[in-house]
Amino acid sequence: MKESQKRAIIIGTSTGIGRALAKKLSAEGYAVGLTGRFPEKMKELQQELAGESFVRVIDALDLRHATHELSNMIMEMGGVDILVINAGVLHPNPELRWDLEEETIRVNAMAFAGIANLAVRYFLQKNGGCIVGISSVAGHRGSGRSPAYNASKAFMMNYMEGLRQKLSTTPIKVVDVRPGFVDTAMIRGRKGLFGVVSPEKAADDIFRAIQKGKRIVYVPSWWAAVMGVFKRIPESLYHWGYWRYIAWDTKAQKS
Repeated sequence: MKESQKRAIIIGTSTGIGRALAKKLSAEGYAVGLTGRFPEKMKELQQELAGESFVRVIDALDLRHATHELSNMIMEMGGVDILVINAGVLHPNPELRWDLEEETIRVNAMAFAGIANLAVRYFLQKNGGCIVGISSVAGHRGSGRSPAYNASKAFMMNYMEGLRQKLSTTPIKVVDVRPGFVDTAMIRGRKGLFGVVSPEKAADDIFRAIQKGKRIVYVPSWWAAVMGVFKRIPESLYHWGYWRYIAWDTKAQKS
């Protein structure tokens, strides 16, 4: 690897946005670090990349091991310029099972914060770098169907805002990516979705946002206007709409 070559690590590259972003960064000349729980999927992805890549098995549920392996990968690659934190889970949880809520919080909030903390300390030593967190438009409001998921995305959004404030006098960038509906296994088969984009389209938007040094990017961009209105809906009206949707969706699933 050339000393001048840019390096990126993506936490969560087995499927979806992470996989597409790995291909995009590789095509743009980056050496890419691939992480995830399934080594066979990462080995397959390596064969599709244009340039050099590295693989580490990282399970976000085991934060201590995840941060240890991430530190080792940074050393193996000779440093990193961009760290993308993409690992996340979504469990529709109408019965409010605690095991599903706990897993969501541990992966989407605890693991995110732990990995972001490591990245901040590393980039402060390096005096530069970019942290990219994949949150969601879901972080703007609560959800009775998956309370922990929406809350965990709100945590990510606020955590990144805090990091931007803390790092505002440094060259370190923190990019909050807020996708809408992206065609991945996480949403496939659900009813009532609109404006669904491909992982490749999302990856292109994310890469442009990194290049432009944006703080917040909606994928697609029109979600910014939609969320501007959605956040202002009174809670009573929001709850009424939720139950209307649940009734419609239940009927649609049975038909």
